[in-house]
Amino acid sequence: MPSRNGVGPSVAMAVADPGDVAEVRRAVAAMCRAAGLDKTEEGRISIVVTEAATNVVKHGRGGEVVLSPLQRGEAVGIEVLALDRGPGIPDPAALGGGHSTVSARGTGFDAIRRQSTELDLYTIPGQGTALLSRVWRGAPPTTPLDLAALCVAQPGESECGDLWSFEARPGGGRIVVADGVGHGPLAREAASAALQATWERPPGAARALEEAHRAARGTRGAAVAVVEVDLATQEIRFAAFGNVAGVLVGPERVQSMVSMSGTAGQGKLKPREFTYRFVRGELLVIASDGLTSEWSLEPYVGLALRHPGLVAGVLYRDHSRRRDDVTVVAARLGARSLST
Repeated sequence: MPSRNGVGPSVAMAVADPGDVAEVRRAVAAMCRAAGLDKTEEGRISIVVTEAATNVVKHGRGGEVVLSPLQRGEAVGIEVLALDRGPGIPDPAALGGGHSTVSARGTGFDAIRRQSTELDLYTIPGQGTALLSRVWRGAPPTTPLDLAALCVAQPGESECGDLWSFEARPGGGRIVVADGVGHGPLAREAASAALQATWERPPGAARALEEAHRAARGTRGAAVAVVEVDLATQEIRFAAFGNVAGVLVGPERVQSMVSMSGTAGQGKLKPREFTYRFVRGELLVIASDGLTSEWSLEPYVGLALRHPGLVAGVLYRDHSRRRDDVTVVAARLGARSLST
């Protein structure tokens, strides 16, 4: 039976002053309790989120913190993304020793590093900083893909109408992104029906998409993408209805994948499956239409080599429409990132 993993709905919070830091700390405490983490683990994550949010306020001129619950096998944890468009860090390598040109920021980063299970940073002087920290309870099992995602509701909505999942399978895995029509609980109901219909199904992206189409009948419907990664053959099988984009990013190419028009659960639709070859180390990005279609990694030198969570975070920071639910899944294919 495939092992299914994923990240639950993310919580995105603006941080502009010290009062916002306290709000983020309260939000992460609630997320820790919901995940079943104990007081020691909650304390570690509280240190991370306090220092990260404080840096966004003090040095990033305000920004955003995105919190996501994590689950991989029996391991659970919390992911913290701190995002700003401030002046950036002139010498990010110096932060590793607990010092930098801004000493307070260096000290805070050292505290984050000590508490984090996974940690990575991306910064460009004059363009801002993105920091990713993951704190796990237990050692997460290795998966065939180096993968991360965020899933954020439209501002003002209590439930996100986007959902995603990843099922690890021998030699690869299946990623599914579902974007329910509209927003709120009814959109989530549609996305959930489509997503769950693809779980534990035999190989075949088009076949899984057909199951999603059938299951979504009676709901609002959803845009759905099913992506199967085969590391042995270095192939991706992609089948999608609607505005969920799949893109392969490599050193010498950007390959957009074909999504068919239509909405899963609505009308008569015939799925088509497309096969794409990839080179190990290339990046796969799948995004709902809460992300603008004009995004590119070209302006972000070196970002494609960092932790996929940073790729998702920077794309969200700079290209989210801010008037729709948004999901970004990023996966490095057959190679590990440069994160610590």
